[in-house]
Amino acid sequence: MRVFVLLFNARTENEGIHTISVGDRNLVLMFEEEDDATRYALLLEAQDFPTPAVESLNQEEVENFCQGAGYDCYLIPQNFVPQNDFERLLLAPPEKNLDQVDWSADAKPAPQAEEESDMSNADLDRIRRQLEGLL
Repeated sequence: MRVFVLLFNARTENEGIHTISVGDRNLVLMFEEEDDATRYALLLEAQDFPTPAVESLNQEEVENFCQGAGYDCYLIPQNFVPQNDFERLLLAPPEKNLDQVDWSADAKPAPQAEEESDMSNADLDRIRRQLEGLL
């Protein structure tokens, strides 16, 4: 099955896949629908990430890559409706990002930096509800 993932520096020597941190694990999101992956990429761009490329890959290849890299992966199915708190976290990129965007095999991860926001929790909750409504 083909899935869509988000890649930074696609088709370069410095290509990297987008992950989110869940506890002490890195999670690669695999989207069943290209439109969902594109929406997520736009949300990342709105948080001042470099614009990721949406790429179609074989699901088994992504799963094998994740296993070899010590990552977890999660399939976001078509018409995804979150059923629990964990799945609700997958609707929008996390509020804190890693500063490091250049990846190399022997590099150590950069410390995480909290992004400051002028938005209140009520505003963020309203936006999350709107995003949930889109799905």
